[in-house]
Amino acid sequence: MTESDPNQPPVERAGYVAIVGRPNVGKSTLLNRLVGQKLAITSPKPQTTRHRLLGIRTEGGVQAVFVDTPGIHPGEGRALNRYLNRTAAGALEGVDLVMMVVQGTHWTADDQRVLELVKASGRRALAVINKIDLVPDKAELLAQMQRLGDAGCFAEIVPVSARKGSNVERLADVVGRLLPAGGPLFPEDQVTDRSLTFMAAELVREKLMRHLHQELPYVCTVAVESFIEEPQRTEISAIIWVERPSHKGIVIGKGGAMLKQIGSEARADLEKLLETHVFLQLTVREKSGWTDDDVALRTLGYQGD
Repeated sequence: MTESDPNQPPVERAGYVAIVGRPNVGKSTLLNRLVGQKLAITSPKPQTTRHRLLGIRTEGGVQAVFVDTPGIHPGEGRALNRYLNRTAAGALEGVDLVMMVVQGTHWTADDQRVLELVKASGRRALAVINKIDLVPDKAELLAQMQRLGDAGCFAEIVPVSARKGSNVERLADVVGRLLPAGGPLFPEDQVTDRSLTFMAAELVREKLMRHLHQELPYVCTVAVESFIEEPQRTEISAIIWVERPSHKGIVIGKGGAMLKQIGSEARADLEKLLETHVFLQLTVREKSGWTDDDVALRTLGYQGD
């Protein structure tokens, strides 16, 4: 996936930036805003992000390679949870900058756990206070800024609203100043490392996260079987995997209504992404216990990043 700008100045500063935080603080929304297009799927539910995803912003002589990660949380539980925590913690290795995201004035034990991981990494770090549009009294932000400042590991603290775009450009400027000198790490017109096949599967899974309730979204995953690009349209066939026979009926819905809605919304997003007509075929199948089976996770695309 690329987005070209022939007027860009030569890249003089570049590096990897890990975006970390507990679940549901808005890391993926922030990545999308920084890059300027939708790369990471989002939903109000925690643990929407399951895979490491690079979002590449090349602007003003700076190439920042943002690494979006699953939210870090204490529960190991099933194999899928262990995979998510390994992916998130592993993102701290080999990066030039760590960007810890917190939500407004909230501070939880999970935030503290992320803070300890940031400190232990020894990486240069900055803190981002997101969702400031949801804080009616901005004076309340002072306590959060004081807490983060007292941590002693952040070069700067930047309050933003990723949803509204408030102060995000200032954040990008701060990131640029903190990255090391160097040439581009990726072609300057590239915006992600992920394939269109991966993006298609994620867009379908986003609709599952948004429309299904309680635990069901967490026992669903999506695998693309075929992705055929033709002159006038792209044909995509994907499987929605669930854990139990009863899950299939819920995903399909009465008279196929739920599956039709999920497919319709995913197809609309895919047509925006691919800029062509899309034929999307969805099938629901069962793979018992896949969320607690390391081998099954690998076969369904949950590889070590």
